Amino acid sequence: AIFRRVELLALQRYAALAALDGLLTEAEWREAGEDYFAEYDHLGTGPESRGPSYHQVLEGPGEWSITQILQDPAGDRDWRISATLDLAASDEAGEPVFTAMDLAPWS
Repeated sequence: AIFRRVELLALQRYAALAALDGLLTEAEWREAGEDYFAEYDHLGTGPESRGPSYHQVLEGPGEWSITQILQDPAGDRDWRISATLDLAASDEAGEPVFTAMDLAPWS
């Protein structure tokens, strides 16, 4: 579910990103995406970008904190999508339910 956001971001489909869960508006996705693409001309979506070196999960009670590092062409690895996954709500819905989402450079 997080990587789907990477794929849509690579295509710059900001309305589709906002429609996934409404945690970020189309304008928020667009602003962050335009900042990324002002810095880099490509966003990797191949097999390596899906691997464990780009995807981190911190398991906590009742929720997971998920970080998807974006594979930029310079190898800087400084941009990421961060999300919080609600485990109980996800079990109830039968699909991932995120309660927080952000796209930003790592600071």
